[in-house]
Amino acid sequence: MKDDEYLCFDFFVEEHIAHVRFNRAALHNRFDRELHSEFPAVLEQMARNKYIRACIISAEGRSFSAGGDLELILEGNASSAVRERLTAEARSIIYGLLDLPFPVLAAVHGATIGLGASVIGCCDIVVACRDAQIADPHVLLGLVAGDGGILAWSQSVGIMRAKRYLLTGDAISGAEAHAMGMVTDLVEKPEDVLPAAVAIAEKLVKLPRGGVRGTKQAFAELTRELLGAAFERSLAYEMETLSGDEVFEVVSRALTKK
Repeated sequence: MKDDEYLCFDFFVEEHIAHVRFNRAALHNRFDRELHSEFPAVLEQMARNKYIRACIISAEGRSFSAGGDLELILEGNASSAVRERLTAEARSIIYGLLDLPFPVLAAVHGATIGLGASVIGCCDIVVACRDAQIADPHVLLGLVAGDGGILAWSQSVGIMRAKRYLLTGDAISGAEAHAMGMVTDLVEKPEDVLPAAVAIAEKLVKLPRGGVRGTKQAFAELTRELLGAAFERSLAYEMETLSGDEVFEVVSRALTKK
């Protein structure tokens, strides 16, 4: 069944499986103003839908998501109102993923950067191809990895490895992410990712609903305990660095080179 229309992704529900498929390949599915506001809206919509028993987040094009939009970063640098909106939307994305009562799968076929990596780190099952590249380069822009990065990476690969990759912004491959625990199911080719995710989702929807939902929600409580004050503090630190001169200089240079 086709659901409400969104600008940045296709959304439909089929055989109890919700599909959120980022559809702006030319923009590498980056989280610009539109996606940053639409994604929390679809999470809220799915949470109200009693028919859905699993969700798959996937993407068209070469990238799963290129992460944050540089022009939006400059908008946030110049405006406290934009920073307040970004803070509210970041909360809605991370808490929205945790609050979904059914399992959420990520189908990662290509580059997954910044907030894109945070999204998959907050999913319950992550299917990725061997050569997918995953990174959180906030620090390279002068930003704190506050929009879920510290939470998502810490619960996926452990705190020490999370420090290693969030402090440097270095990328890891899908195979490396699988060895570290961020990726649960590894496939060889990008075209194999979505079918593998669908196969797992189809298995989930055939299982007794109460057991799956209760297990998912219990794991979400573990994540909330890990979350603690760290997410809110890291998000506040990110907004603090977002307003600084260093971010303006680094991002301005990056946009000039494009």
